[in-house]
Amino acid sequence: MDAALVGDPDGASLLIVTSGTHGVEGFCGSGCQRALLADDELLRRAALGRVAILLVHAVNPYGFSHLRRANEDNVDLNRNFVDFDAPRQLNEAYAELHDLLVPREWPPTEANRAALAAREAEMGTAAFRAVVTSGQAVRADGLFYSGSKPTWSNATLRDVVRRHGRSRTRIGWIDVHTGLGPTGHGEKIFAGINDPVELARARAWYGADVMSYYDGGSASAEVKGPITMCVYDECPDAEPTGMALEYGTRPMEAVLDAIRGDHWLETHPDAPAAARAAVKQAMRDAFYVDTDEWRGMVLGQARTAILQAVTALSAARAGG
Repeated sequence: MDAALVGDPDGASLLIVTSGTHGVEGFCGSGCQRALLADDELLRRAALGRVAILLVHAVNPYGFSHLRRANEDNVDLNRNFVDFDAPRQLNEAYAELHDLLVPREWPPTEANRAALAAREAEMGTAAFRAVVTSGQAVRADGLFYSGSKPTWSNATLRDVVRRHGRSRTRIGWIDVHTGLGPTGHGEKIFAGINDPVELARARAWYGADVMSYYDGGSASAEVKGPITMCVYDECPDAEPTGMALEYGTRPMEAVLDAIRGDHWLETHPDAPAAARAAVKQAMRDAFYVDTDEWRGMVLGQARTAILQAVTALSAARAGG
């Protein structure tokens, strides 16, 4: 995990931009960060506005290296930032779906697909996706596993945020993701606590199209334990404004299939080389679209969001 501080290092306001929270999604976030480092005009605006920008690259370095969404312990880092001393919401409904989601053979049989589709129809698509994706602690070998304790990435990111953020008065956070929504569209997803004041502030920064999964308006189900939650613990005196920038890649069915295949591969380490290669290619394709058009859409929207955050943090410092 790498960190770089640019803009005005001593500014009262801080913007955090993170990439690779879900390993394989790091190609997109890394591209956005590299573009920012080469954007002299934007960096000049940050320095003039007394805004520090903290780039945290590859929050999940293992997943980035091995084309996995999960980390070295099969943990979804964006479900790991919970209070492990408090009573846990295990999401036991996930256990009933696990054997269908991670079948014994891959590609899955038509019978498996039909059974999974039947369960989705029975539950309703929204409920089904919430059970599958919101986070679960009942199957350590399953999808979207939240873990049984804080991960290495959890502790390391907290240390970085604490060292660079504790002295700041205002902190913005943009966490770059891929895999949900229309291809190339960056959905702005509110990534703070369920607080209408903080949500209103995020919309004032980025626009009325900031979506919240708390009210069902987002393409994402409500996430339990996203990485942005650590700012409340590590920088308790700062005013936080968190947002996930989620870029669409492939249809949801293809993305979920890629994740399912990847988890199957983890439980079949002796899988033939051809099967392994196919699963890894599917993962890369599900979370990164290798075209100039997609990359252009990504970088344009990222620059807009970063500029909006820098402008808001500069105005806040000036009392505007």
